[in-house]
Amino acid sequence: MPIQTIEDFQAYVQSIEAEADYKRPLAYGLGIRRRKGEKTLDVLFPHINYQTNFGGAAVLSKKVGWFGQQNGFASLTLEQIQDLHKTFLPFRNDTTKPHPNLRTLETILAAHKTPEGYAEIDIILYLLFDGSHPVQTPEEAYFKLQCLSQRCVKPHSVNLQGAFGVLHNLAWTNYGPMLPEDVPAERIRYLYSAQPLQISHLDKFPYLVDYHLPSGCRIAANAQVRLGAYLGEGTTVMPAGYINFNAGTEGNAMVEGRISGGVFVGANSDIGGGASIMGTLSGGNKHVITIGEKCLLGANAGTGISLGFGCTIQAGLYITAGMKIFLYNQHDQPTDLNGKIVEEGQNLVKAMDLSGRDKMLFLQDSRTGRVICKPNPKTIELNAALHKN
Repeated sequence: MPIQTIEDFQAYVQSIEAEADYKRPLAYGLGIRRRKGEKTLDVLFPHINYQTNFGGAAVLSKKVGWFGQQNGFASLTLEQIQDLHKTFLPFRNDTTKPHPNLRTLETILAAHKTPEGYAEIDIILYLLFDGSHPVQTPEEAYFKLQCLSQRCVKPHSVNLQGAFGVLHNLAWTNYGPMLPEDVPAERIRYLYSAQPLQISHLDKFPYLVDYHLPSGCRIAANAQVRLGAYLGEGTTVMPAGYINFNAGTEGNAMVEGRISGGVFVGANSDIGGGASIMGTLSGGNKHVITIGEKCLLGANAGTGISLGFGCTIQAGLYITAGMKIFLYNQHDQPTDLNGKIVEEGQNLVKAMDLSGRDKMLFLQDSRTGRVICKPNPKTIELNAALHKN
C-alpha cells in the first residue's frame, strides 16, 4: 500500500517494530562510501540519527533487510534509495521541522551519477546497536568518529579501540582519498587536466572540516583538527591550536595549544599558545585527563593531571603526574592536602594527588625553583566577542 500521509508512515513503522526479530538501533545514518576495490577509503554521513527518528530506522532497516542486533551496514541500490524517498515524501509538507533523512535522500538523488574519478561510490546504511564494542570495520570507524564531530556523543562515550587497525593510511588529495601506491600514476593522469593532483597529507585520519562544520565554531587552520574531534558551541581554534580525535571542548573555549587524544576541556577555558595536555594515545599514559570550566593554561604550559573548576597553570610550567608540589594557603602558609597548616617540608605532595581539584594556581618560585600550588584568587573570563560565532 502506497504511503501518502504521515499517519500511513507511522502505521508502517508500527508494523515493522511489531515483528519479533526487530530491535531499535542506538543510532543510524545513511552514508556515501568511497572505495577502491575491496578497500573502503572513507564514508561521509551527512546526518547521524542518535537515539532519535526511530521510525526512519525501522523503514530503512526493512528496506535493506537488516534485522540483526549486531553493529553493521548494508549497501543500497539506486532503486532502493528511490523507493525510500517515496516512503519519506509525506514529510515534505512538514515545514516546521524538515525530516533529516528525507533531506539526505533528496540530496543523494539529486547528486547521484556514475563516478568518473578515482574511487567507486555507493550508499550504505549503518546501524549502531552498541557503542561499547571495539571498531571492526572502516565503516564503523567513520560512523563513530562522525558521532563525535556531530556532537551526538562526547569523548569516551563510544569505543574507538581498533580504529587505527581498520583504517587505511591514505593520501588525502583534492580529488579525495587515494591509496598511496596509486598516487604516482594518478599524479601523471591529472597533470593533463585543468587541476593537477595536490596532496594535503598522508594519514589514516582526515580533517574534520572536510566532513562536518560544527555550528558556532571557528577553525583557523583545517589541518589542526582531526575528524572525531568534538568542538562545543563557541570554540575557537587558532592557527597553532590542535585538537585530536576523541577529544575536544565542552563549550566556549580558546584553543591556541594542543588538546591531545582523550582530553576533554570544560567550557570557558583557555589553552594558551604552545600549551599541551597529555593524551592517552602514546607514552603509556592511561589516565584520562579532563580540564574543568574556566581554566587557563598559560603559554607553553602543560599538564599531565586533570584540573577542576577555575585552575591556572603559569606560563612555561608543565605539571607532570609525579612532580613534587609544595602546598600553601592564601596566606602563603604551608598546608597538607586537607588544608591543615603544617611545618615546611610536610607540605610536599605528588601532583597526581591534586588531580581534579578546583581553584588551584600552579606557579614556580623564581628564587628556589620549587613548584608550588596555592588557592587561585580569581578565574579567567574569555573575551565574549571572540566566541560569538
